[in-house]
Amino acid sequence: MQINLKHQPAYSFAIVTLTGGEKVKVEPGSMVSYSDGVTVETKAEGGLMGGLKRMVAGESFFQNTYEAPASGGEITLAPSLPGDMMVMEIGGGEFMLQSGAYVANEMGVVTDAKWGGAKGFFGSGSLVLLKVSGQGKLLAACYGAIEERVLQPGQKYTIDTGHIIGFDGSIKFEVKRVGGWKSTILSGEGLVCQLTGPGRVLMQTRSEGAFVSWLIPKLPKSSN
Repeated sequence: MQINLKHQPAYSFAIVTLTGGEKVKVEPGSMVSYSDGVTVETKAEGGLMGGLKRMVAGESFFQNTYEAPASGGEITLAPSLPGDMMVMEIGGGEFMLQSGAYVANEMGVVTDAKWGGAKGFFGSGSLVLLKVSGQGKLLAACYGAIEERVLQPGQKYTIDTGHIIGFDGSIKFEVKRVGGWKSTILSGEGLVCQLTGPGRVLMQTRSEGAFVSWLIPKLPKSSN
Protein backbone atom coordinates (compact mmCIF):
# COMPACT_ATOMS: atom_id res chain seq x y z
CA MET A 1 0.00 0.00 0.00
CA GLN A 2 1.28 3.42 -0.97
CA ILE A 3 -0.04 6.65 0.56
CA ASN A 4 0.52 10.02 -1.09
CA LEU A 5 -0.46 13.11 0.92
CA LYS A 6 -1.50 16.30 -0.87
CA HIS A 7 -2.72 19.80 0.05
CA GLN A 8 -0.90 19.88 3.37
CA PRO A 9 -1.02 21.21 6.01
CA ALA A 10 -4.46 22.89 6.13
CA TYR A 11 -6.60 20.66 3.90
CA SER A 12 -4.73 17.37 3.75
CA PHE A 13 -5.88 14.71 1.33
CA ALA A 14 -4.60 11.12 1.13
CA ILE A 15 -4.39 9.06 -2.06
CA VAL A 16 -4.06 5.38 -1.12
CA THR A 17 -2.86 3.11 -3.93
CA LEU A 18 -3.61 -0.60 -3.53
CA THR A 19 -2.18 -3.58 -5.40
CA GLY A 20 -4.45 -6.36 -6.68
CA GLY A 21 -6.47 -7.89 -3.83
CA GLU A 22 -4.92 -5.58 -1.22
CA LYS A 23 -7.14 -4.32 1.61
CA VAL A 24 -7.17 -1.25 3.84
CA LYS A 25 -9.23 -0.53 6.96
CA VAL A 26 -10.84 2.91 7.01
CA GLU A 27 -12.75 4.88 9.65
CA PRO A 28 -16.36 5.51 8.46
CA GLY A 29 -16.81 9.01 7.06
CA SER A 30 -13.19 9.34 5.90
CA MET A 31 -13.68 8.05 2.32
CA VAL A 32 -13.79 10.71 -0.42
CA SER A 33 -13.66 8.54 -3.55
CA TYR A 34 -12.42 5.24 -4.99
CA SER A 35 -11.65 3.77 -8.39
CA ASP A 36 -13.76 1.27 -10.35
CA GLY A 37 -13.80 -2.27 -8.99
CA VAL A 38 -12.92 -1.41 -5.41
CA THR A 39 -15.31 -3.13 -2.98
CA VAL A 40 -16.18 -2.35 0.64
CA GLU A 41 -17.17 -4.54 3.57
CA THR A 42 -18.60 -2.98 6.73
CA LYS A 43 -18.51 -4.83 10.04
CA ALA A 44 -17.81 -4.43 13.75
CA GLU A 45 -14.08 -5.08 13.99
CA GLY A 46 -13.51 -7.77 16.61
CA GLY A 47 -17.22 -8.55 16.83
CA LEU A 48 -19.64 -6.99 19.30
CA MET A 49 -17.08 -6.43 22.06
CA GLY A 50 -14.54 -5.06 19.62
CA GLY A 51 -17.09 -2.58 18.27
CA LEU A 52 -18.07 -1.49 21.77
CA LYS A 53 -14.43 -0.97 22.72
CA ARG A 54 -13.95 1.22 19.64
CA MET A 55 -16.98 3.28 20.68
CA VAL A 56 -15.45 3.74 24.14
CA ALA A 57 -12.35 5.06 22.37
CA GLY A 58 -14.45 7.62 20.49
CA GLU A 59 -14.36 5.78 17.17
CA SER A 60 -17.18 4.26 15.12
CA PHE A 61 -18.76 0.95 16.15
CA PHE A 62 -18.33 -0.28 12.56
CA GLN A 63 -15.24 -0.17 10.39
CA ASN A 64 -14.98 -0.27 6.60
CA THR A 65 -12.52 -2.53 4.78
CA TYR A 66 -11.85 -1.61 1.14
CA GLU A 67 -10.38 -4.20 -1.25
CA ALA A 68 -8.85 -3.53 -4.66
CA PRO A 69 -9.67 -5.69 -7.71
CA ALA A 70 -7.01 -7.84 -9.35
CA SER A 71 -5.85 -4.87 -11.44
CA GLY A 72 -5.31 -2.72 -8.34
CA GLY A 73 -7.04 0.52 -7.43
CA GLU A 74 -7.08 3.63 -5.31
CA ILE A 75 -9.13 5.16 -2.54
CA THR A 76 -8.89 8.78 -1.42
CA LEU A 77 -9.37 9.84 2.20
CA ALA A 78 -9.77 13.05 4.18
CA PRO A 79 -10.46 13.88 7.86
CA SER A 80 -13.60 15.68 9.01
CA LEU A 81 -11.72 18.74 10.32
CA PRO A 82 -9.23 20.99 8.49
CA GLY A 83 -5.67 20.06 9.30
CA ASP A 84 -2.69 17.89 8.53
CA MET A 85 -2.32 14.15 8.06
CA MET A 86 0.66 11.86 8.54
CA VAL A 87 1.70 8.32 7.67
CA MET A 88 3.23 6.36 10.54
CA GLU A 89 5.16 3.10 10.23
CA ILE A 90 4.03 0.83 13.06
CA GLY A 91 6.34 -1.99 14.07
CA GLY A 92 8.24 -3.19 17.12
CA GLY A 93 6.26 -1.20 19.66
CA GLU A 94 2.96 0.35 20.66
CA PHE A 95 1.63 3.83 19.92
CA MET A 96 -1.19 5.50 21.85
CA LEU A 97 -3.44 7.45 19.46
CA GLN A 98 -5.91 10.09 20.62
CA SER A 99 -9.60 9.52 19.84
CA GLY A 100 -10.56 11.07 16.51
CA ALA A 101 -7.04 11.01 15.05
CA TYR A 102 -7.41 7.57 13.45
CA VAL A 103 -8.15 7.49 9.70
CA ALA A 104 -6.94 4.17 8.19
CA ASN A 105 -4.42 1.36 8.46
CA GLU A 106 -2.91 -1.60 6.65
CA MET A 107 -4.27 -5.01 7.58
CA GLY A 108 -1.18 -5.86 9.64
CA VAL A 109 -1.85 -3.01 12.07
CA VAL A 110 -3.99 -3.74 15.14
CA THR A 111 -6.02 -1.09 17.00
CA ASP A 112 -7.46 -1.61 20.46
CA ALA A 113 -9.15 0.75 22.95
CA LYS A 114 -7.30 1.78 26.10
CA TRP A 115 -8.95 3.78 28.89
CA GLY A 116 -7.13 7.05 29.51
CA GLY A 117 -8.66 7.78 32.90
CA ALA A 118 -12.03 9.13 34.02
CA LYS A 119 -10.58 12.61 34.55
CA GLY A 120 -9.54 12.74 30.92
CA PHE A 121 -12.78 11.34 29.57
CA PHE A 122 -15.02 13.77 31.43
CA GLY A 123 -12.70 16.74 30.96
CA SER A 124 -12.63 19.38 28.25
CA GLY A 125 -10.57 17.11 26.04
CA SER A 126 -10.99 13.35 26.35
CA LEU A 127 -7.98 11.14 26.74
CA VAL A 128 -9.52 7.87 25.67
CA LEU A 129 -6.86 6.30 23.52
CA LEU A 130 -6.46 3.73 20.78
CA LYS A 131 -3.57 1.35 21.39
CA VAL A 132 -1.93 0.75 18.02
CA SER A 133 0.41 -2.19 17.44
CA GLY A 134 1.33 -4.74 14.79
CA GLN A 135 3.16 -4.08 11.55
CA GLY A 136 2.39 -1.66 8.72
CA LYS A 137 1.23 1.83 7.83
CA LEU A 138 -1.17 3.90 9.93
CA LEU A 139 -2.81 7.06 8.58
CA ALA A 140 -3.61 9.66 11.25
CA ALA A 141 -5.07 13.17 11.11
CA CYS A 142 -5.14 16.23 13.34
CA TYR A 143 -6.93 19.56 13.72
CA GLY A 144 -4.37 22.16 12.62
CA ALA A 145 -0.71 21.28 12.11
CA ILE A 146 1.48 18.61 13.70
CA GLU A 147 4.20 19.44 16.25
CA GLU A 148 6.59 16.80 17.62
CA ARG A 149 8.60 16.50 20.84
CA VAL A 150 11.04 13.73 21.75
CA LEU A 151 11.33 13.15 25.50
CA GLN A 152 14.43 11.74 27.14
CA PRO A 153 14.20 9.10 29.91
CA GLY A 154 12.60 10.71 32.96
CA GLN A 155 11.87 13.99 31.18
CA LYS A 156 8.42 15.40 31.98
CA TYR A 157 6.25 17.40 29.59
CA THR A 158 2.71 18.74 30.07
CA ILE A 159 0.13 19.12 27.27
CA ASP A 160 -3.50 20.22 27.22
CA THR A 161 -5.48 17.01 26.63
CA GLY A 162 -7.24 18.57 23.62
CA HIS A 163 -3.92 19.08 21.82
CA ILE A 164 -2.59 15.51 22.04
CA ILE A 165 -2.46 13.44 18.85
CA GLY A 166 -0.58 10.53 20.39
CA PHE A 167 2.62 9.25 21.94
CA ASP A 168 4.85 6.18 22.06
CA GLY A 169 3.76 3.34 24.32
CA SER A 170 7.01 3.76 26.28
CA ILE A 171 5.74 7.06 27.70
CA LYS A 172 3.95 7.13 31.05
CA PHE A 173 1.04 9.57 31.36
CA GLU A 174 -1.15 11.10 34.04
CA VAL A 175 -4.19 13.34 33.55
CA LYS A 176 -4.32 16.12 36.14
CA ARG A 177 -5.59 19.63 36.91
CA VAL A 178 -3.80 22.83 35.92
CA GLY A 179 -2.50 23.92 39.33
CA GLY A 180 -5.25 24.22 41.96
CA TRP A 181 -9.01 24.16 41.44
CA LYS A 182 -9.05 27.94 40.88
CA SER A 183 -6.60 27.66 38.00
CA THR A 184 -8.44 24.64 36.61
CA ILE A 185 -11.76 26.52 36.52
CA LEU A 186 -10.59 30.03 35.59
CA SER A 187 -7.52 29.50 33.41
CA GLY A 188 -9.50 28.13 30.45
CA GLU A 189 -7.13 25.16 30.29
CA GLY A 190 -9.18 22.52 32.13
CA LEU A 191 -7.25 19.26 32.40
CA VAL A 192 -3.76 18.52 31.18
CA CYS A 193 -1.71 15.40 30.64
CA GLN A 194 1.73 15.08 32.19
CA LEU A 195 3.93 12.79 30.10
CA THR A 196 7.16 11.18 31.24
CA GLY A 197 9.74 9.96 28.71
CA PRO A 198 11.33 8.29 26.95
CA GLY A 199 9.50 8.53 23.66
CA ARG A 200 7.94 10.67 20.96
CA VAL A 201 4.94 12.93 21.49
CA LEU A 202 2.76 14.36 18.71
CA MET A 203 0.63 17.48 19.28
CA GLN A 204 -1.94 19.30 17.16
CA THR A 205 -1.80 23.10 16.97
CA ARG A 206 -5.57 23.50 17.33
CA SER A 207 -8.10 22.02 19.76
CA GLU A 208 -11.62 20.94 18.82
CA GLY A 209 -12.84 21.70 22.34
CA ALA A 210 -11.39 25.21 22.29
CA PHE A 211 -13.03 25.90 18.93
CA VAL A 212 -16.43 24.70 20.16
CA SER A 213 -16.09 26.88 23.28
CA TRP A 214 -15.34 29.88 21.05
CA LEU A 215 -18.17 29.09 18.61
CA ILE A 216 -21.13 28.36 20.92
CA PRO A 217 -21.49 31.90 22.39
CA LYS A 218 -21.57 33.29 18.84
CA LEU A 219 -24.44 31.10 17.63
CA PRO A 220 -27.83 32.79 17.20
CA LYS A 221 -30.05 32.48 20.24
CA SER A 222 -33.56 31.05 19.91
CA SER A 223 -36.33 33.67 20.07
CA ASN A 224 -38.65 31.27 21.96
